[in-house]
Amino acid sequence: MSDAFTLYGSSSSGNSLKPKWVADKLKIPFRWVEVNTFNGETRTPEFLKLNPAGQAPVIVYADGRVLAQSNAIMLHLADGSRLVPGDAFARAKMFEWMFWEQYSHEPTIAVRIARKHYLGMSDAELDPALLTKGHAALARLELQLTQTSYLVGQDLTLADVALVAYTRVAHRGGFDMSQYPAVRAWVSRVEADLGLSAAD
Repeated sequence: MSDAFTLYGSSSSGNSLKPKWVADKLKIPFRWVEVNTFNGETRTPEFLKLNPAGQAPVIVYADGRVLAQSNAIMLHLADGSRLVPGDAFARAKMFEWMFWEQYSHEPTIAVRIARKHYLGMSDAELDPALLTKGHAALARLELQLTQTSYLVGQDLTLADVALVAYTRVAHRGGFDMSQYPAVRAWVSRVEADLGLSAAD
């Protein structure tokens, strides 16, 4: 993976940061273009030509190839790297966590973060199910991380990158992270692995 690309993303979006972190970790050159996902920039005709779904992140290669969806981008960038297990079963477990992240984790935790932290909505305005389901997702992570240092055994994989993105800032959505000591220790490990400063 030597070709430089342009990554269109939002610095406030964990989904956008995931492929950025992977590219940085693997020292893949790229150009970052900041996109404001809150003011309609992803719905402009220009952006919709890149991704008709109107979502960031998107990567665009010089030859015109375009790829969207954060986990798909990460898998493409990390193909053949140490972030993807060589063992078939371990690799399937990584996929299991990545699929779960987009289905059960991101739709609750990320949504509460966006609405509470970025849009300034009060708890009374938020669907209470987001908090309940978000805590269930965090409890699932806690259960795993009391057994293993990373989500797939003892090594960093894309599963960790996918799930740390919003977990590390879950407190912004009103989640009490003191309930999850194993998760907090894991967040610190993954942040160190990725060279990130601790989230405020």
